[in-house]
Amino acid sequence: MRLPQGRPGAADEPDKGPDPLRVRDQKEFRDALKELRGNRSYQAVATASRGGLSTTTIHNVLTKDALPSKDFVAKYLPACGLDEAARARWLTCWDALNSRPAQPTGPTGPTGPAGSGRRWDALLGGGRGRLRAGLAVGTVLALTAALVAWRAHESSQDRFREQHCGTSSPDLVTGPGGECTGVTDGRDGAAVFGDDLTPVMKAIGAENSTVTDGGDYVTFAFLTPLSSTDANSLTVGQYVAELEGAYTAVEEENKKDSRPKIRLLVASMGSSERAWKTAVDQLKSVKDGEHLVAVAGLGLSQQETVDATRELAKADLPMIGDLITADGFDATGAVDGKGPINGLARVALSNTDQLTAISKQLGSGGRTAALVSTQVTPNGTRDLYTESLRKGFRTIAGLKKHLDPNSDFAFDPRGGPGAILPTISQNFCNTGKTIDTVYYAARVKYLPGFLDALAQRSCHAQPLTVVTGSDAASLDPTTQALHTADAPLTVLYASFPSPAQLSGPANPDRGLYTAFVKNFTAPHHDQQFPARHLTSSYWAIVAHDAVLTAATALHNAAAHGAGPTTLPNRYAVRNELYALRNDAVAGASGHFGIGADGDRTRTDTVTTVHRLGRPLPGSTGRTD
Repeated sequence: MRLPQGRPGAADEPDKGPDPLRVRDQKEFRDALKELRGNRSYQAVATASRGGLSTTTIHNVLTKDALPSKDFVAKYLPACGLDEAARARWLTCWDALNSRPAQPTGPTGPTGPAGSGRRWDALLGGGRGRLRAGLAVGTVLALTAALVAWRAHESSQDRFREQHCGTSSPDLVTGPGGECTGVTDGRDGAAVFGDDLTPVMKAIGAENSTVTDGGDYVTFAFLTPLSSTDANSLTVGQYVAELEGAYTAVEEENKKDSRPKIRLLVASMGSSERAWKTAVDQLKSVKDGEHLVAVAGLGLSQQETVDATRELAKADLPMIGDLITADGFDATGAVDGKGPINGLARVALSNTDQLTAISKQLGSGGRTAALVSTQVTPNGTRDLYTESLRKGFRTIAGLKKHLDPNSDFAFDPRGGPGAILPTISQNFCNTGKTIDTVYYAARVKYLPGFLDALAQRSCHAQPLTVVTGSDAASLDPTTQALHTADAPLTVLYASFPSPAQLSGPANPDRGLYTAFVKNFTAPHHDQQFPARHLTSSYWAIVAHDAVLTAATALHNAAAHGAGPTTLPNRYAVRNELYALRNDAVAGASGHFGIGADGDRTRTDTVTTVHRLGRPLPGSTGRTD
């Protein structure tokens, strides 16, 4: 809003903002405050207020038809960058508006102006009845107008809240099916992204309040699809443990005697990452005002995540992926061949790391393997995880030699896996060859149904080994098809060591893992995270390590910076990220570094083959 020139309330020079000493009433005062905010987001002003104001308070005050409180004005002005002299002029204006008297009244009604004489007396005397009637009508009209205005205001506020996840934050957006996406610091309501996230969101809001009170802090964002409300979602509910792991890393770092502290923004791309652009655009818009220096998480290995990382790279933001495993999904940008993705690193194990380890477990004996794959997500976009697995099965020497070229089956998840997977499974009995191995290049979401179909195929007594990627880490080991007596099935996948292995004596870095478990299960601002979240998925570990990687780069940048009070910027953090060699990161998964291509180093020491179901026939080596 820009107040017109040549009238009270206008700024003498447009580039200097409004002049508060020329404001005439409370509406113009609020309009001038809005103009003073300029292009700063509510979140940027809230951050600059050092915890004094929330985005909800700022929005409510600037849209309410009333003179803001002096306390609000006193906190708002410096957050908009005003110096002491400028703030004094605004507070002088507030004092004048606040002290303005209401229309004077007498004991029985309005009193006339001084010196009005007989004309006023006559009006109150001989015309008293007409005056009383006029006043009554005027009062009714005024009350009616006020009621209409109030109802319109309430209706407008209701519509705003409906569009913004039931909150007053413009940074949260209600999407299809009522799903909430966007960005929050945890203080817009703990259940905005779902009731299952309430404990961790409460902890994040409380931690952020503590950090911003201290003043010396920067901002990280954790970007991920925080919902499974969509039936097409590929996260299988593991995002809760993921966010808990990310938060645990922030809390650990903030307890250390190091600076600056870390404030955490939570950015949800929604189910299937369909709202990735909404969340990314909001992060880009606040990167300077919020002093955003790193983005962790990033989502799954699918096209939406590639698009998101390329947009964040344009904003020069360093990124650390926790779950992306597709080959080439790193700083090289080889995953889609569209050039480097500057600033991208990851802590996960690549698909090549995983499949190479499995190939060594299959043994040297002869096998006949079928390939079952998908190449698209339920959105119809590229699934880079499954594409990468499919390529690995066809190119890694210890795997491709077993492939039967006539047993290659692809399916599109949009066509209904429940219908096609039984058909594919039965085909294994009709090939003329004994199919004893299946390379499964698809998502774990469809794996239970596939195993059920395999257990019911006509040749179900033939032992079968299903080889797949780390997505299978979330498969329930008690799945009935894995324990059917007359249908011997084995599932092999590679990932990080199991919790028992990480805490066992064979792990040289077990102290790092046990410390993480202790911190994860400890109270977090009176909130508790379930210990079972550490055994049902590895997502909490990689989320923790992704945020810890960013924090390590941040604190190195602060130590090497210009002074003890200078806040490192995103360029300094990105520089340090690619210098994290020689096991510089002490993660829950062990010591590791970041290579020049953004990939995790020392993957050979942690890549572990896991078995579910029956023992592996003719295998070499050990699985857990």
